[in-house]
Amino acid sequence: MSDAPPLVLPADRPSRPTSYGLWTGVGLVIANMVGSGVLTTAGFMADTLGPLWILAAWAVGGVIALAGARVYADMTQEIPGSGGEYRYLSRLAHPFAGVMAGWTSLLIGFSAPVAMAGLAAGAYLNVLLGVDAHFAGIAVVVTVTAAHAFHMRTSAMAQDLLVGVKAVLLTAFVGFGLWMGSHDVPTWTAPSAPPTLGGTWAAFFNSLVFIGFCYSGWNAVVYVSDEFHNPKRDVRRAMAVGTLLVIALYLAVNWVLVANLSPADLARVKTEDEKLTLGHVVLQHLLGESGALAMSSVVLVALVSSLSAMTLVGPRVYSAMASDGFLPRQLAARAGSPPLFSVLLQSGVAILLMATQQFSVLLNNAGSILTLTSMVAVAALWLRMRDRLSVASRIAALIYVMASLWALVFSLIEAPSTLLWLAAIALLSAVGYQWTRERGAAVVGLQPTRAERALAARNAESQLHSR
Repeated sequence: MSDAPPLVLPADRPSRPTSYGLWTGVGLVIANMVGSGVLTTAGFMADTLGPLWILAAWAVGGVIALAGARVYADMTQEIPGSGGEYRYLSRLAHPFAGVMAGWTSLLIGFSAPVAMAGLAAGAYLNVLLGVDAHFAGIAVVVTVTAAHAFHMRTSAMAQDLLVGVKAVLLTAFVGFGLWMGSHDVPTWTAPSAPPTLGGTWAAFFNSLVFIGFCYSGWNAVVYVSDEFHNPKRDVRRAMAVGTLLVIALYLAVNWVLVANLSPADLARVKTEDEKLTLGHVVLQHLLGESGALAMSSVVLVALVSSLSAMTLVGPRVYSAMASDGFLPRQLAARAGSPPLFSVLLQSGVAILLMATQQFSVLLNNAGSILTLTSMVAVAALWLRMRDRLSVASRIAALIYVMASLWALVFSLIEAPSTLLWLAAIALLSAVGYQWTRERGAAVVGLQPTRAERALAARNAESQLHSR
């Protein structure tokens, strides 16, 4: 019999009604991943890579996203509960690491992508309706905030509707491209193709940085896992199914682009109006100016859907931190309701970023920091629990960490200002953690891992037999 004392587990949190099923989870993953990036990125790649290389890069980017989803599926089993990297790093590394991940989500991880989507949506509303772009972008953020702030059912219905409309419109775009466009394998050559195979491979790996940002969002459901009917089953399935569907969509969209556009057409996204996507160019060729105008509506819906998903998901991180004592209690959700003040806080930060930051600055910094937090979480799981991971999970973790590390180094070289953002986040996190450390100490362990629950059960049984 063991003389070790029984493991004391934290008290169970009060249960609350759940609203989300598998397909809402799949929709959240798709909505977080699919924005306007898939309709522009190939234009930048076409300078140095030919069509088949471009398609191969999107496929490899999908494999990396699937690797991340595979490892996160293990984390959802070991460490249940909403909160994403905040909860995982608090449990696997140190509570301060989790708090820093939570502050990162608030200051840039979710707020910056919401701001970017709002700015872009305002630009497309300016094209379609002639309204002031900046005012329209803020109005979109406010409207979506209202949809997600008060009622769980309204929030889920609004998100499902936007995802459904986006899926129909993007499928229609692919259908038009396949039906009316070219069916021949494209053979054009990149105008600035590297003279050596080694140079081509370097351009290929560099392109994965930007493709990786287009694939970010595959882990959206881990932030709201408490709100699923069956989180142990549905969260991991939603990540897998959603990521696979997005890979298929991205490959289909990019086939339509490279099969129907020349390098000069693909380059237009770099030299013309920022509201022009390659989808506009394709439909302009196939349907005329009315097709280009219709594409603006497609992109607008895609942006609003993505903004909506991040407004639903992000506040659950701050709600989890508030429940654990690391943020003011007012930010926590009440039973059966969305975390109202967390939703308002994130949208307020996003609107502030819209007013003070340029789109390109937000893009560079958000991409790098999102990559960093997910990479650290995967690395922490591998370091702490590698003996309990399957061979497939270990390989997936290695793939994801190596790819993320490459992307992070490349991004920091391209945008060193990201280091200033990281320093500011670290400082604010340290102040916030120091202020709330004693209050959060009671729940510092958060929820136990699966292995710890098994150990607690064995210790309890040993104590029972010893009597």
